[in-house]
Formats: sequence, C-alpha cells, structure tokens
Amino acid sequence: MSEKYTASDIKVLKGLEGVRRRPAMYIGDIGKRGLHHLVFEIVDNAIDEALAGYCKNIFVTINDDGSVSVEDDGRGIPVDIHPELGIPAVEVVFTQLHAGGKFDSKVYQISGGLHGVGASVVNALSEWLVVEIRRDGKVYRLRFKKGEKVGEMEVEDTEEERTGTKVTFKPDPDVFKVTRFEFEILRDRLRELAFLIPGVRIVVEDRRSNRREEFHYEGGLKEFVRYLDEAREPIHDPFYMKAAKNGTEIEIALEYNTGFVETILSFANTINTHEGGTHLTGFKSALTKALNDYGKRTGLLKKYSLGGDDVREGLTAVIHVKLKDPQFEGQTKTKLGNGYVEGLVRSLFYERFMRFLEENPRVAQKIIEKATLAAKSREAARKARELTRRKSFLESDSLPGKLADCSSRDPSVSELFIVEGESAGGSAKQGRNREFQAILPLKGKILNVEKARLDKALSNEEIKTIISAIGSGLKEECDPAKARYHKIIIMTDADVDGSHIRTLLLTFFYRLMKPLIDAGFIYIAQPPLYRVQKGKKVWYLHSDEELEELLEELGEEKVTIQRYKGLGEMNPEQLWETTMDPERRVLKRVTLEDAAEADKLFSILMGDKVEPRRRFIQENAKKVVNLDV
Repeated sequence: MSEKYTASDIKVLKGLEGVRRRPAMYIGDIGKRGLHHLVFEIVDNAIDEALAGYCKNIFVTINDDGSVSVEDDGRGIPVDIHPELGIPAVEVVFTQLHAGGKFDSKVYQISGGLHGVGASVVNALSEWLVVEIRRDGKVYRLRFKKGEKVGEMEVEDTEEERTGTKVTFKPDPDVFKVTRFEFEILRDRLRELAFLIPGVRIVVEDRRSNRREEFHYEGGLKEFVRYLDEAREPIHDPFYMKAAKNGTEIEIALEYNTGFVETILSFANTINTHEGGTHLTGFKSALTKALNDYGKRTGLLKKYSLGGDDVREGLTAVIHVKLKDPQFEGQTKTKLGNGYVEGLVRSLFYERFMRFLEENPRVAQKIIEKATLAAKSREAARKARELTRRKSFLESDSLPGKLADCSSRDPSVSELFIVEGESAGGSAKQGRNREFQAILPLKGKILNVEKARLDKALSNEEIKTIISAIGSGLKEECDPAKARYHKIIIMTDADVDGSHIRTLLLTFFYRLMKPLIDAGFIYIAQPPLYRVQKGKKVWYLHSDEELEELLEELGEEKVTIQRYKGLGEMNPEQLWETTMDPERRVLKRVTLEDAAEADKLFSILMGDKVEPRRRFIQENAKKVVNLDV
C-alpha cells in the first residue's frame, strides 16, 4: 500500500536555499570550472560598468587565505532603500535571484550577466562574502555567511572621492570539491576581457605566490589576433571593422597566416561563445561569399569554387557582437541564438571585407591563392569521410599492428587505447578486457598536423588508422555521437619520446577532432613510474612524492625499487593491474578551459617559429616537475 502524497509533501525552498541544493544548475558544476565561474560572475558585473563607460580599472586578487577579491572603480552598487522590498539595493542584489540593473536598457545598454543571478549565486555558494561600496563620500559594508546577511550594513565616512565596488568571498568547502583558485585560469580569461574592451585596465594578483600581471590593450581585437598569431607568420596586416545597426554593434578583426590552422573566437557582450552561434554563422558565410565573388570578378578564380574550409585555412579571427537582448543557451552562455544577428553580421562584414579586398589587391591575391591550394586537398578530405565508416577489415586479424577491437558495440562502455609501440601494444592486447577494451598500437610518431595541410595529414598511415577506428569524422563534421568509443585513451611511455608522441596526438585531436575533447572523450593514461617490492608485497607509484612517502613509512626496511621507463617493461598482467583496470587505474581527462590560450600554446609548441617556443621554455623551465634527460 503506497504512502499518501499530499500538499505537505511539496517543498518550497526559501531565499537562496535552492542554489545551495542544486549549484550545478547555476554554475555548471562544483569542480574546478564551477569554482572559477564564481569569480567571473563578479568580474562580469565590473565589466558591465566598463562597457557602460563608468569603469576604467578592475583588480582581481587571490588572497593568502584562499578567498578572492574583485574590485572596480565604477559607480558602486546602489545602497539606497529598494522601493518594493524596503531593504538596501545592494542587499537585494546579493540575496535575491533575478535581481539587478540589467533587465531593461536604462542602466546598461548591453550586458553579459543578463540573468541577474551572478552576485546572489556567488553569495549563496560562499562560506562568507563581504561587499564594500564607495560612493557619496562613504564606504558601505555588508557581510554574509552562506548567503545569509550577518548584521546590518556598516557605514563609514571617507575623505576619498573615488567610487566603486569590492567583493571578497571564500568558496564554501561544503559545496565545492576543490576550493583552491588557479592563477592561470583567472589570468587567461581576464586577458581575454582586456582585449575585448579597449582601454580598460585589468590587474590580476596571487598573493600566495607573489605573481602579478596587468593587461591593458588600446588596440583591442587587432592586438588580440596579433597575440593569437604570435607563433605564426602573418601574410598581411590585420583587417579590422566596427559597425553598428539597429542598436547592435559588430566588431571583427582577422588576418591570414602561412599555416594551415583555423582559429576563430566568437564573443557576445564579452561572453566567450564557445559553441558559436548566429554571429559566427553569418561571418563564415560572408567570408566564403566575399572571396568567391572577388576571385571570380578579378579572374583569380577560374577553375575552383572555394568552400568554407578552403577560405578559413590559416585564418585567425575574433568576432565580438554587442546587443541589447542576447539569447544564450543556458546560464553558462556558450551559444548565441538571436536570429537577426546572422543577417546583420553577414551583410555588414561582407560589405567591409569586399572593400578591404578591393583596396588591397596584393593581399587579396595571396589569400585567394592560399585558399585555392586548400581547395585542392578537398578530395583528400572526402576520402577521410569515407574512412570514418566502419570497414570490415578493421575487425580482421589479417592486419598485424592495427586495431584489435573489442566485442562490445555499445560506445558508452567501449574504450580505445592508443598505445605507443608494438611491444607495449602486444602487452596491452594480452592484458586487456576484450569485452570493452580495444587496442590500437602506433608505429613511431604521427605527423605534426600543426604544420601540415589536411591532404598531407591524411596520407599518414597512423592518422588514417586512428580516423578509421574512431569513426566520428573530422573538423566541422566531427560528431561525438558517431564515435565508436566514448573513452579514447592515449597510453605512452613516461619519457621524452612518450611525451612527444602524446603531444602530437593531442595536437591531432585538438586540430582535427576537437568536439571529442569538448565531449570529454579524450583521456591520458597514467602508467606508474615506480614498482616497489618488499618481500611478497608490491606497490605501484605514480610520482616521486608517492615514492618518498612510502619509503618514509617503511623506515629502513629492505625494499627493491624499479623505475619504469617504458610500457614495454611491464608484462600483460602488470599493465592491466596498473594502467588498464578500471577499478585501479588512474586516467586524466583532457579538458579545454580556454580556447584562445590552448590555440596559442599549440601554435607555440608545435608550429614553425622557433623564437616563441624558446621563450616559452625559458619562462616555464622552473615549473618542470619530472625531467627525463
């Protein structure tokens, strides 16, 4: 007999309790990404003040106690009494969901934080939060604990005339898996914002490690594309346009380089739209049409009609639209959905870019010649699409050294290990669970796709085999739903060669199969560095730190230590036990925190220019933990 279901069973969560119960609904997750999202929510409020023309300086500080402060010199959040709620407006902002000055165009013409939940969500998910407001010759201070106000607002007189808002908060360890902020994650996003808002000065400081960086770019998007192309060779000075129509502003900068990689970043009201949207679609179609129209009119294009991939090879571009009513997909704002923006970007960019081509005929010729060469590789791309279809020969044992497939046909449980070397591949094949683990051994190093056109990349036998095995397609046609394995695990030796092969594979996935990274399908295996034996007892350890801890724990007892250099040193049982067994292995999922920085880093490490790579090594040499020489 079932229990009664009555009105008393319906729960009403008061205030910010719902945010604390379901934090992922508001910040995406409660891991590293969600943690840093808290900072960006507060920063977005300062950025909105900058976009409105009232803020020139923003300071973000990681404090010694693990809290973060965000301070701006804007107008300061209002502190007068709210006419409807009868409490100070600042209290409304930090305690009420969907409260703020961004729901009409009176205060902010454009804004990234349109949902009005940012400040209150940060407050709800913080162990404590303090907001200080400077305006009208006074300092107003309000304190909170886990979203609840602590005491009344404090007011102090000050002789300083400056205005602004400072928010300091410490994430609640009862909510987040990790509460330690990473300087690099904050720095990269703040640099991005400084490019998007010319003239604003953003300072980020980590008092735990005495690190400090300052960003201030008067050149805006033109400086952004130059920054992204630091490790590449541009073939012309950046094209730049800024236009407005019907209350929507469009800003685009682009340049072509001698490489083969397409880098396009899109933003709406400073929000990085990782999944693109209507502004990106309008830009792409206009670019293809403009180059085809110009090429045919001038006779530069006779035989070929250029496709989208052709005209974007070697292109670096940044698109930023500012609009009053952006429609984003979800609170995490990754895709712009406003339909009218597509036509607006298409028409305005087409007009300006055509003018640029006509005024710079030599540059136009170089761009079209480059795109024409890219068009010649389209046949190879078509063959690549055929490779993605499952071939019966892949299931055959007649091709040694190729794919040893698993018996499962359920991608959600199937795993593909891409293994360095025939010896390790043989051990992996013997040690694996054949039901759900497939093995693909590689012969040596694959081609560096950073420095190769698609047709050359697809002539590489190892690359063709990887494409065939995974089955998801390439580039824009790459569809994670078609992947035959939802865990694609890179398993290489723990030495210099292994690191190089791992980097080549990551470059391949980032450049040609990036949606698989976005879907969370790419992993890196963590084989042990040490095998320690005492009598019949054996420990497998992954770091020098683990070894030191174990040796201290054992004292002076006699032990045997083996340092693994390669996977081939392990027999099938050891490889299964340490690296492949789902119950005991350690896997690192490859994630993408910042597209701009990832793109730039791959270009520096894997591109043609030596100087940026040398500079990167010099600047980061001190951070090396495990050095194999």
